[in-house]
Amino acid sequence: MMHPMIRAETPDDHAAIHDITQRAFAPMPFSNGDEPDLIEKLRSGGALVLSLVAELDGKVVGHIAFSPAFAADGSAGWYALGPVAVEPQLQKARIGTLLIETGIDMLRDRDAAGCVLLGNPNYYGRFGFKRFPDLAPEKEPAEYFQILPFGEKTPDVVVGFHPLFHS
Repeated sequence: MMHPMIRAETPDDHAAIHDITQRAFAPMPFSNGDEPDLIEKLRSGGALVLSLVAELDGKVVGHIAFSPAFAADGSAGWYALGPVAVEPQLQKARIGTLLIETGIDMLRDRDAAGCVLLGNPNYYGRFGFKRFPDLAPEKEPAEYFQILPFGEKTPDVVVGFHPLFHS
């Protein structure tokens, strides 16, 4: 079993993150190919709040991004997960799982309210995400919108993504 090291990105990782993300999303029918550009927009816009890489044998093999999310009622502490990418030949080796679990734990340590994402409910459900189609931001695919609240309160307002997701 592989044991990648999970750590915060450094400037030296930016090119590898771009390339891994591009390769990971290339075969995905739901992707329009802008995921690497989104990460760069979030980074340069100061909205890449948490950016982790998985390193194996000194090489970056995975990445996850977290950015601020915004609740319609103004409540603070919401984050958006994504994109997350792993080298295609290493997918299904639990690297993505490790990135997601580590990132979620770090958000919990920040006393975050919760995390939102757009993604496959079957995959993200195992991390505790639940579909909230009625709370999906306008123009987002409601069937893929999911929330992981960190408290006991179930969210009851729309939680939208950072504006850079749509710029």
